[in-house]
Amino acid sequence: MGQKKLIRFEAIKSFPNVLEYPIGMQGKWHEFFKNDHPITLELACGKGEYAVGLGSIYPNRNFIGIDIKGNRIWRGAKTAIDEGLSNIAFIRSHIDKITDYFFPGEVSEIWITFPDPQLRASRSKKRLTHPHFLRLYQQILQPGGLVHLKTDSPRLYNFTLTVLNLFELELLEHTDQAYAMVDVKPELTIKTHYEGLDIAQSNRVHYICFKINQPLPKEKDILLKTLFSEQEPS
Repeated sequence: MGQKKLIRFEAIKSFPNVLEYPIGMQGKWHEFFKNDHPITLELACGKGEYAVGLGSIYPNRNFIGIDIKGNRIWRGAKTAIDEGLSNIAFIRSHIDKITDYFFPGEVSEIWITFPDPQLRASRSKKRLTHPHFLRLYQQILQPGGLVHLKTDSPRLYNFTLTVLNLFELELLEHTDQAYAMVDVKPELTIKTHYEGLDIAQSNRVHYICFKINQPLPKEKDILLKTLFSEQEPS
């Protein structure tokens, strides 16, 4: 590990807005933030640009970025501290541990911004809109809570639409050209480091907003796997 990463890993241990694998935080986030404002998560937050951007736009809401990469979290956490944004925090942990950190109904919204699309069909279960993850989100989201996906990957975009259709979830909004929308919402104008890289080389930003308003029977996972194993590289 490089010296710079080591320094940042050590630094976040003293940051008041960073928690690493926190224990006993379920139901206590309003004590942490010292208010009763709704909580929004940014999953696989990277450098935390979205959490910081949202926190700046909406001071009466709380935002928590989650990522395993401590050296990346350092950037967003330091920016929040430097800008006096007390409504922003970060958790260093794996995404599949989120039910350890929040009680049912404790989260109002989830943002998934430019995650690794896990392009191979054999790794589709690691996509953050796979039903494996949606079941976790459903456990902590309040009734009617929203999930937002922003990605430059056409494959992840189409995969997610297929999941929503297969499981009959409520699709509220979707577009394969987010910045071409007539009235672009302020939260969609926030840009991340990974968006700037345009790794997918699609020159488009795709956006989906939906609710997990139905049960997610595991039997349908097999059908989902069959559908995409025929279309995607293994």
